[in-house]
Amino acid sequence: MAKTATFGVMHIVTSFSVTYLITGSIAVAGVVTFVEPLVNTVMHYFFDKYWEHPRAVAGRAAMTRLVTQRT
Repeated sequence: MAKTATFGVMHIVTSFSVTYLITGSIAVAGVVTFVEPLVNTVMHYFFDKYWEHPRAVAGRAAMTRLVTQRT
């Protein structure tokens, strides 16, 4: 858990720093730092739902067959 918490803090510091360096705005950097993880969390929910969709499973299987045929 300590590693995960440390990574989370590092992500927040990196996000804030990069956004501040690009925009020069503490307000924008603060908003981006906290909105981006919220959006990512919602997107991850939909990603997980789609991951098990029959088309996604078939697509991954087809890609695996292509890769193994070429090696």
